[in-house]
Amino acid sequence: MKRRAALQLIAAFGAGTAIPPGVLEEILSGIDRATGQNVDVNEWEQTVHEYGQQIVVRPTGALVGDLTADIIAVGALLDQPHTPLEQARLLRVSAGLSGLLAIEFGDAGEERSARITWGTARRAADASGDRDLRVWTRGRAAQDAFWAGRPRGVVAALTDEAIAIANGAPSAGLARAHAARAYMAADQGDSAKALASVKEIKEMFGRLPQPAGSQTVLAFRESQMRWAESYVLTRTGDSHAAAVLDQAIALYPPSSVVPIKNLSLIQAEALVRARQIDVGLEQAITTLQERPGYLAVGTGTLAKNVLNALPERAQVLPAARELRALASAT
Repeated sequence: MKRRAALQLIAAFGAGTAIPPGVLEEILSGIDRATGQNVDVNEWEQTVHEYGQQIVVRPTGALVGDLTADIIAVGALLDQPHTPLEQARLLRVSAGLSGLLAIEFGDAGEERSARITWGTARRAADASGDRDLRVWTRGRAAQDAFWAGRPRGVVAALTDEAIAIANGAPSAGLARAHAARAYMAADQGDSAKALASVKEIKEMFGRLPQPAGSQTVLAFRESQMRWAESYVLTRTGDSHAAAVLDQAIALYPPSSVVPIKNLSLIQAEALVRARQIDVGLEQAITTLQERPGYLAVGTGTLAKNVLNALPERAQVLPAARELRALASAT
């Protein structure tokens, strides 16, 4: 077994392809047994934390292979006997890894894979008993479902579940659930409901601990709050949209390519709505052309929002046709 695993590793490494899941673990298993290596759940929890940061700065889909391999490894650990506390912690790790993999699938346009993986993440979170994680696997999934264009009822069900499970306790997942509600209301033209959801987000943000360090999809920082507010104000035609967009963009480090790209598209829509049509179209085109390997599940939708904001006479402009082609390919 170890010889075959070693040959697989050497072949994959030489070809520049991903090392098959389980191969490295098989090679190292003898050493781990000899040293009496126990499961280091702290290390696995740190791994989830690191993935949450990497997903913000890496090209779309870059982490799918590593996440898949680690999910398989944790699954093998869950088949072994553990104390109830260790089992719960490993289930939390499994839920976190699965949720991050679902985000990667969604951003890459693999909607079925994203849907199935989010379901696994929710079940693992439920089994772990971690309330905040249970809320996050629904709140973040609701955001992704909205951007993927899934039925409104699906998005609403996920937000309702997140809010019910939270039972008023503030968390990053609950803030994301309210953000998904805000997006839906804004797109439906219900300004009052959208702004009420933004108010909920702001109130909750004030009650959330703000961890130091890099951006992560596992937390909810001021940048995410301003992102949601920017979208709502732009879609509802609020005059404060431009100022809030500037604030949101300034809160992200340059390495956060995808959030900044999407904010730039929202900004392009705001420019078009302000009748700065040529400037808005040029910004949207440039945004999609730059670093095409960095996309999110909602990037195409945001580009189409720019097109939908155009007055009828501008729909036939060469720049509008170019943007339409880019948006269709996103």
